[in-house]
Amino acid sequence: MFSRRITIERIDAAGNAHPCPIAQIDNFAMRNFTNDAVFDDTLPIADGLLEVGTRVPLDRLALDLEDWFRRKSYLAHTDRLRIAEHPTPSNREP
Repeated sequence: MFSRRITIERIDAAGNAHPCPIAQIDNFAMRNFTNDAVFDDTLPIADGLLEVGTRVPLDRLALDLEDWFRRKSYLAHTDRLRIAEHPTPSNREP
C-alpha cells in the first residue's frame, strides 16, 4: 500500500534544507485523512519522511502540503518546501 517514500524538507531563505518534523507531517496526514480521500494512503514515518501509495499525486501533495504548512505557520514567508520521491526497486530506471 505505501510503496513510495517521499522526502519533505523545509528550505530556508539561505537555501539550507531541514527535514520537516514528523509531528507537522502527521498533522497534515491526519487532517486530510478525514477530508480528502486522495491522501488516505499517507503514512508519516520519521522527520522529513512520508510513505505514500501509488494513487497519491506528488504535484498535488506538494501544493496542498505547502498550503497546509503556511496556514499552520510551520513555514515562514521566505521558506518553501522541497518534496522528492526516493527511488525504489519498482520505480528505478532499468
